[in-house]
Amino acid sequence: MQQAVRALLVLGPLPRSEVATAPTMQAFEEQLSRVQTPITDEEACALVKLFGPDDCFGLAWTLLHLVETAPNWPIKSALVGLEGEWKDRLRERAE
Repeated sequence: MQQAVRALLVLGPLPRSEVATAPTMQAFEEQLSRVQTPITDEEACALVKLFGPDDCFGLAWTLLHLVETAPNWPIKSALVGLEGEWKDRLRERAE
């Protein structure tokens, strides 16, 4: 697993836009920009867990596009049990 993906997992889910701090946003932006594409299926399965409740100033779109670069996307098992706007969006785009 790429170092940048591991760093994103340590940061946890994207925060709600209204409570995101500048340092947190900078940390996410930095790590997202370091991810090399295409990502692996394993990385995609891990990254889908990072979607937060909103678009987090557009960072959720960046995350979505990264996930979609996995060679076997859509990975149905990665979406099982996940809820929320971004998981629904991934499901819809996969169809």
